Amino acid sequence: MKVNLFRIALANIQFPATPEESVTLAEQAIAQASIERAGLVCFPECFVPGYRGIGKLVPPPDTAFLERAWSAIAAAAAKANLAVVLGTERVVEGALLATALVINRDGTMAGFQDKVQLDPSEDNIYSPGTGRRIFKTGPLTFGVAICHEGWRYPETVRCAVRQGAHIVFHPHFHEAESGGYFPSSFADPANSFHEKAALCRAAENTCYFATVNYASGGSPTTSAVVRTDGTLLTHQPYGQPGLLIADIDITAATGLLAARYKSI
Repeated sequence: MKVNLFRIALANIQFPATPEESVTLAEQAIAQASIERAGLVCFPECFVPGYRGIGKLVPPPDTAFLERAWSAIAAAAAKANLAVVLGTERVVEGALLATALVINRDGTMAGFQDKVQLDPSEDNIYSPGTGRRIFKTGPLTFGVAICHEGWRYPETVRCAVRQGAHIVFHPHFHEAESGGYFPSSFADPANSFHEKAALCRAAENTCYFATVNYASGGSPTTSAVVRTDGTLLTHQPYGQPGLLIADIDITAATGLLAARYKSI
């Protein structure tokens, strides 16, 4: 592999039946990503213990379980020698936050990026976090924008790129809706705006954008990696579980357009 290429994996896998299964599935995906020689693997939104969406029977928040889960997944990351962006949740001063835990290749925890911009449907489930940050693994600098905030708030991506991010990871949860459109091609004009937004986030900032969803039948969005010019690099077939592997060229992620942005 060329020096300027960095291999990522997106864990486009099924919604866990239980919190315990979420840990097992994460460990399996990490091991497989290592076999694929990826340097980082990213999971969907709140994968551990599972996103608390409509119709999802996820047990009440359990801080003891989360601590055990994070430790087990950190051990798997260290064994596999790769970084992990883990969609999860955490309790801070009694408030439940949707978040992404970043784990270093040696199993140490780099920190959290909490979801700052909530969808209105989440107001009675999660509390908004504050602040944005970037992370590093080897030559790669990256940010995280979680679901709704990445689709609808361009500044969440721009903020990371202006701090040097080559790529922004976008863990999300998006299942089929009654009467919704079932796509077969990425960013189909007949589909919702969501996948077009992914193309925009990359092009408007000259960065890579990697969006990762759960695998489910009829899902209107799928996991994908978008190049710095807004064209599609690769995507996972809709509803098909598995790892999406992509090699990104770090030197192409100049952040030029993000750097030229002037607030109005």
